[in-house]
This record gives sequence, C-alpha cells and structure tokens, in this order.
Amino acid sequence: MKRLIATITLVIVFSTLALAHGKEKHVMGKVTNISGNVITVETTAKKSVTVNVSDETKFQKSGAAATLKDLKVGDKVVIHAEEEDGKLTAHQVRFGAMPSGQKPAEHAAHSHAPESTTPKQ
Repeated sequence: MKRLIATITLVIVFSTLALAHGKEKHVMGKVTNISGNVITVETTAKKSVTVNVSDETKFQKSGAAATLKDLKVGDKVVIHAEEEDGKLTAHQVRFGAMPSGQKPAEHAAHSHAPESTTPKQ
C-alpha cells in the first residue's frame, strides 16, 4: 500500500510540474547508472541522458538534504541542469517520496516543467 501511495505521489508530482525556469533542462526518469560524477537516466520518453554532477549540485531525498551516495540505480529522479557545450550539469537532483504534509502544488512551486532533452552518449 505504501508503495502504491508513493508511486501515485510521484506521478502527481511529475504531472503537476508547471513552469520552466531560464535555460534549465529538466530530466525526469529512472537512474540506470551512476559512475563517478555522472548519472545516467532513462527518461519518461525512454531516452538515455547523462548528467554530470559538480561540487555545487544539491541533492534532496524525500525533502531532506542528501548526497550523491544516497542516490541508487533504480531511483526515480527529477534533475534540474544547465547545458553548456552540449553537456548537462545538475544543480539540483531530487528523488524519493515527497515529504509528508507537503501538497503536490507546493512541491510543483519549487519545480519546473520538463523540457525536451537530447540523449547524451
């Protein structure tokens, strides 16, 4: 039952993301690989996208501060990244269940709509 609620919550969060911000690229999907400072994500469109992580990248798991080490293959993520010279660098990586008591609309106010991303090989 908890898994069902978490899945429904993630679907609501992903579907309520409303506004894009600046030149950010947004990658949503499932982590398929973590190698060094690179995260590979299979997007909801079934494309493989690689995103670099820097020292400034902020991680958030279920609403709490986290690190790259907390992220696991198979986790569903929403990554906010900037593209420079054809490479994506994350400035925020969110994963895990939405914090209890937080409404999807409140979460969406801190998020952004997904933009199309090109697969990185």
